[in-house]
Amino acid sequence: MSYHIEIDPTPSFDLSPYLYMQFMEPLGTTDSSVEAAWDFLTNQWRPQFIDTVRDLAPSTIRWGGILTSFWKWREGIGPRDQRKPMHNYLWGGLESNQIGIHEILELCQKVGAEPLMAINFAADGRPAYINTPTGDNRAGTPQEAADLVSYCNDPDHPERRANGQAEPWNIRLWQIGNETSYPKAGSRFTSTENAQNYLKFAQAMRERDASIKLVGWGDKERDGDKWWATELLATADDNIDYIAAHMMHQHPQRENTVLISQDYARDYNCTWEELDEIYGLVVTKLANLRQVVENAGSDVGLALTEGHLSLKPHNTNTLLHTWLSALYHARVMSLYERNGDFVKIATLADFFGTRWTVNAVMLGGPHQIAYLMPVGVIMRLYKKYSGSQGVTVPASIGTLELSASRDADKLYLHVVNTDLHRPQKLDIQLADTHIAQATVHEIAPDDVSAYVDHERPDSFASTEHTATVDDGMVSRTFPAASVSVVVLDLS
Repeated sequence: MSYHIEIDPTPSFDLSPYLYMQFMEPLGTTDSSVEAAWDFLTNQWRPQFIDTVRDLAPSTIRWGGILTSFWKWREGIGPRDQRKPMHNYLWGGLESNQIGIHEILELCQKVGAEPLMAINFAADGRPAYINTPTGDNRAGTPQEAADLVSYCNDPDHPERRANGQAEPWNIRLWQIGNETSYPKAGSRFTSTENAQNYLKFAQAMRERDASIKLVGWGDKERDGDKWWATELLATADDNIDYIAAHMMHQHPQRENTVLISQDYARDYNCTWEELDEIYGLVVTKLANLRQVVENAGSDVGLALTEGHLSLKPHNTNTLLHTWLSALYHARVMSLYERNGDFVKIATLADFFGTRWTVNAVMLGGPHQIAYLMPVGVIMRLYKKYSGSQGVTVPASIGTLELSASRDADKLYLHVVNTDLHRPQKLDIQLADTHIAQATVHEIAPDDVSAYVDHERPDSFASTEHTATVDDGMVSRTFPAASVSVVVLDLS
């Protein structure tokens, strides 16, 4: 079967660079993530880790997660021998706070990523962090959040300068609230308290720097149908720039799922069918979020600041090492790009660690190199070959799923062949636009069970091909179960 597409290259919307965000949170004894990337003997980020993240090239790195519900930023600044360790009340163990504001932002600078800073939003109203087993109230205040804005952005802040950072970091993106609606009622804010407290924090923070962009929590209540975005948008008015939600709960829908442990390896066709069902959940939630914001009469963008496949064993399923998971994540990335008029901040994974397979970067233990998991490979490919303006294309043609963007002189067409067994041919033309030349960057393993690990870190390296332009048309056969980027030179 051969398909044909004629693309109107006229830009339809601005495509946000923040679509390719990575998110980090110290996970305590669950996964020795953030501190495992730090060399305590030399007091620096592990050089090979830095090289790996530079290769991933995230446009944005978010500091946050549930940890920020009990995180006190002042405990992680100043001389290292005077920093106060912190109980990790969710994930277990102690955090040394050797990774604080300065170290987080140093990582961002080293890899060329813009920071997105989450703050302690009054413990998100969670009693467990307001009255802790140690008798410590870990809830943040609007004053503390505003002080952090000043510490980071005030050009003449004396405390920051005394701690060795003369120039301000000028952080633009700030998140107020994280998974605030997820605990059961009584173990969190109500939606009204979320909106009222958000406004207090937002106003206090913008008094320190009116230029910052703010993200507020608007996802649904767990096991309920109430979206918090509606009340938050009505209360916040012009004090909010993005509505945050998490694309979590991407989990199997079948009672006798094969997406558990290594059962998936028994039947890859069934595995792909189940992954397709989960993808449908992502499509539905994104459409619902768009409708909620539109019904509120708002034009704020969507910030999907977390989200990943949730498979058993919890966050350690080996399917996520395989090419089939990369193919799934490419579909999600294309979905976000096609909806780039609304989706402005997004990620497909957690960031880095030693154990969780939902990470984009796997650190491993001593004497093991850091490498990109399949989801990281996909995010790297899309980030490297994308433009700054979205171009409208069909969501799919046959088994090929598409998204497109452009710069002044190049158009980028992302193509995911969701057929595990058959290649698909596509003829590509541009309406009223000359194609000077075409290049294809492609990842097409011979087997969907192909995988990465510390011994095979480069299993999914992309290959580059020159495509022939014949009478204004590019014809390309996309291998089965492949992810490709067709780069059309318009110069």
